[in-house]
Amino acid sequence: MYRKETEIFEKYYLSPYAQLSVESKGRLIPEEECDIRTCYQKDRDRIIHSESFRKLKGKTQVFIVTYDSFRTRLTHTFEVSQISRTIARALKLNEDLVEAIALGHDLGHTCFGHSGEEVLNKLTGNFKHNDQSLRVVDTLERNGLGLNLTQEVRDGILNHTGDGVPYTLEGKLVKLIDRVTYLCHDIQDSISAGILKKNDIPEDILQVLGDTHSKRVNTFVHDIIKETKVTLDSEMDINIVQSEIVTDKMNKLREFMFKNVYNGELCTIEKEKATYIVEFLYKYFIEKPNELPDMYIEFLKTESLTRVVSDFVAMSTDSYAIKLFQNKVIPFPENINSK
Repeated sequence: MYRKETEIFEKYYLSPYAQLSVESKGRLIPEEECDIRTCYQKDRDRIIHSESFRKLKGKTQVFIVTYDSFRTRLTHTFEVSQISRTIARALKLNEDLVEAIALGHDLGHTCFGHSGEEVLNKLTGNFKHNDQSLRVVDTLERNGLGLNLTQEVRDGILNHTGDGVPYTLEGKLVKLIDRVTYLCHDIQDSISAGILKKNDIPEDILQVLGDTHSKRVNTFVHDIIKETKVTLDSEMDINIVQSEIVTDKMNKLREFMFKNVYNGELCTIEKEKATYIVEFLYKYFIEKPNELPDMYIEFLKTESLTRVVSDFVAMSTDSYAIKLFQNKVIPFPENINSK
């Protein structure tokens, strides 16, 4: 009953370009609808209650050795969700779909963030965190049963990065906000870490985007709402867009961050350590698959060894990977009498 009321509300309130819950392409495995929640609300809840979502709190965003105030994959995910929902509401898009995509987009990220992703891609020849995120929700969650999400959420998760383009405006919005969000908060964390000073950022970027974190987020939000409304109102080239000047400064900011932070000295040093750990764990379990947890041993009955070991390493948090590495490398005598 309550679901029906929400679906009626969506039909009469949301933009004609919004993805309506009632018009979803459905799930891979058909199932009975909830009488309270729409299909996208149900997806959101399944993601929030998943094991892989909880693990995001223990996975690196940028800095592997972090202070308590630094972002993790989980806080990054919350920020993407919050900013995306703010814009979705202003544009009268489907907030529930936006939220589900945003909360699920990084579920496949490895321990140690992009460093771990690069190692697994090198070792396997094909590993991308967006593909892995889809694998998590389709296969790995619930001990191999998956979450059975809707096609629209799956599409948004898969295409939130890379060359793929989501087929909903909600998915396109999350894709843009993912980049906006990490640029904004990575600057703040870099300044907190002492890697950057505010004055290090080129003045022309600060003048357009703002000289504080909140001002930069505010600039992006207002610009996206304003520019996208023009395309929706004109009914031409319907898309999520930014102004040329904001896009230009965002691209320049991204170049600046890669040069000075992501490929900077501190991140490079920590990346070398992370690379060594991930590579060791991958090769170790390739040689000794019988030491994998039971769930992954069960997967070996239907999946390749490289696929299963990649899944296991990718699902590990930073701290678990470090402890596992120590356990396999450093001897710990179990029974030593004190003298």
